[in-house]
Amino acid sequence: MRRQWPFRLLGLATAAYGLAVAVRPEVLLRPCGFDTDRAGGRTVARMVGCRDAICGTAMVVAVGPGVGRAAAGVRVAVDLADAVVLGAAVEPRLRRTAIAVPLVWALLGAGSAALAWPSRPTTARP
Repeated sequence: MRRQWPFRLLGLATAAYGLAVAVRPEVLLRPCGFDTDRAGGRTVARMVGCRDAICGTAMVVAVGPGVGRAAAGVRVAVDLADAVVLGAAVEPRLRRTAIAVPLVWALLGAGSAALAWPSRPTTARP
């Protein structure tokens, strides 16, 4: 249980960020250079915020290695998708950051899960 605190803290941070975006979409839109006044953009940002709040909550409440790894896998997958989508959508001057930030979160998610629930060494059968 002691090694799980980074994973759960990352889940808590993810859930808090998701809630912040769901309540105030400009938290996500402004750093990406998107128009904060367009209703469609605000709606999509809110959906992303809700998704992150759910992923983060799953990380916080995960019981056991299987559930924890699954929650981390979802988190890593959505972060990788964010890197691809944002990298293609933002203006060129913001592209490097728009790709790097979700990739860092993906690495943190994968690393914290590996720390919380390390793989057991396999034993060879004769």
